[in-house]
Amino acid sequence: MTIASMTGYARAEGRDAQCTWLWEAKSVNGKGLDLRCRLPHGHDALEVAAREAVTRKLKRGNVQMSLTISANASAPAVRVNQDLLNQLVALVDELGPSHQNIAPARWDGLLAIKGVLEAAGGDEGTDEETRVTREAALKLDLDKVLDALAAMRLSEGARIQVVLLSQLDEINQLAERAAACASLRPEALRERLRLQVAAVLEAAPSLAEDRIAQEVALIAVKSDIREELDRLRAHVGAARDLIGQGGAVGRKLDFLSQEFNREANTLCSKSSDVELTRIGLDLKAVIDQFREQVQNIE
Repeated sequence: MTIASMTGYARAEGRDAQCTWLWEAKSVNGKGLDLRCRLPHGHDALEVAAREAVTRKLKRGNVQMSLTISANASAPAVRVNQDLLNQLVALVDELGPSHQNIAPARWDGLLAIKGVLEAAGGDEGTDEETRVTREAALKLDLDKVLDALAAMRLSEGARIQVVLLSQLDEINQLAERAAACASLRPEALRERLRLQVAAVLEAAPSLAEDRIAQEVALIAVKSDIREELDRLRAHVGAARDLIGQGGAVGRKLDFLSQEFNREANTLCSKSSDVELTRIGLDLKAVIDQFREQVQNIE
């Protein structure tokens, strides 16, 4: 499996005899899964289908979806509500003999009455069969646009995966360089410990033996970074396993990046020579880059 990014964009178009439509979907980074839907008037019920589809296909990210419906250029701009017009004409004929002093009704007046002329291409005036067919087509294209969005997120995730694995290799190499640092060789450690103990005794020659033992143990712990290096290597292995596992692993990788940073900070605080400090700073830089990339992972 591969990991997926949380960023992507997709669109899907469709049409019927009366209108064309366009679904657009885009997603960006988010702590959870959040959907915002913009739908034309009369299509609010599609939001339920959109939320169900997004939940099935995606795990994290802020997703925005929009649907635009336009009347076909070949379709008439308006249509006549013939039933209403017939009723008005019948009413005019009925009232005519008793209202001879009133000017006769004109067609432009009748057509100006609200409801006689209706916009074509929308759901107004569309028969039920056409409405149901169109809604089914809209739902199919909804699935298409989300499939395309998921595919783009996977493609972007594959690119990020290459970057993350390269950064993990670099972290591992820096940990090995730190382990091979001259200041960590046994003889160097013994000499530094001897000098530090001598400094303690010189500063407080009357210290009790148990207090001296405590100070020596504390100095030894502060000089030893093997535990931090072991944890760094273990975190690198865990991160590689998660990336190989695929799926929604972004939160776990973010947690590991925090652990990486903690070990690098401790290594820098324990460093007593320039070479090891430089390695620690390089580690922190790579780890920051790693964490930035992880923020994009689902």
